[in-house]
Amino acid sequence: MASPSLFSLFCMFSFLLGMADAHYLSPHFYNSSCPKALSVIRIAVNKAVAKERRMGASLLRLHFHDCFVLGCDASILLDDTANFKGEKTADPNNNSVRGYDLIDAIKSRLESLCPRVVSCADIVAVAARDSVVALGGPTWTVQLGRRDSTTASFSAAKRDLPGAGLSLSGLISAFAKKGFTAKEMVALSGHQHHHCLPTKGKEKSATTPFFCGTHTIGKAHCKLFRDRIYNEANINDGFARSKQKICPSEGGGENLSGMDGTPDVFDNIYFRHLKDNKGLLHSDQQLYSGGSTDSLVLSYSTHPTYFFADVAKAMVKMGNLSLLTGTQGEIRTKCWKINGS
Repeated sequence: MASPSLFSLFCMFSFLLGMADAHYLSPHFYNSSCPKALSVIRIAVNKAVAKERRMGASLLRLHFHDCFVLGCDASILLDDTANFKGEKTADPNNNSVRGYDLIDAIKSRLESLCPRVVSCADIVAVAARDSVVALGGPTWTVQLGRRDSTTASFSAAKRDLPGAGLSLSGLISAFAKKGFTAKEMVALSGHQHHHCLPTKGKEKSATTPFFCGTHTIGKAHCKLFRDRIYNEANINDGFARSKQKICPSEGGGENLSGMDGTPDVFDNIYFRHLKDNKGLLHSDQQLYSGGSTDSLVLSYSTHPTYFFADVAKAMVKMGNLSLLTGTQGEIRTKCWKINGS
């Protein structure tokens, strides 16, 4: 008779643990412990984006690259250690992802106000939302209470981040592995961009910083779209010729082109360009190439409110990928290293 009783207690205990873990996440998580946290992040992001519009895209991309590797745990921010090789120098991030210095500055400010309270993972998530708003895009509610990882994965960063040369089926598959539908993939592809441009200065990362952005505001190197503008058939002739002036058939691989006609605004022009066969990258035009996602592109191209609503929902979902909560992980005091190292 004792076994059923113990089993029932075990089930009750497991249920309560699950409920407790669910309550770790809340948009009001810092209301009491660090009431100025969200305003500190917002003010810093607004200042940074006002100074350099592309920083908004960089912060959004930083969040994307964090969440797609191990989850939204700020693992992307960690420098290499004797115990692991970090994600910063993996191919999709090396000489590419930026925004580290701004996150570090925000963290430093918050540590002075509320020591060991606000996680780096939450800072990255909120900064991404605030950067989109600063660029004219939608807002969404960020659930808070993430904790920071104590490790990172170079190999997972190389494996899990989708590239610009993927086919439509490849894109759908890459996002499906993270639990996203094709519709969510199109919405996220409409604001994610995986190729960047060099800038001046140095950041804490061991790599040279690069401007990076979303497809609605980013730029790409000639070498990343040369094959498309010279060899692909599903491209607008006038668009191809205009890009060929920027990107010769040989040489000029580092020359830059905007992803769409409004590189500093979060809007739906990207989808209108796809409809006209003016996608800059191969993977862009794959979203509108006679396949299953054509109807979504058409919808987003004519109804920006649909795109805004869907991308906001997808961002909430992405921001909840494989989180560390409760007593898992830690709250780093410096975002680029684990505590005590």
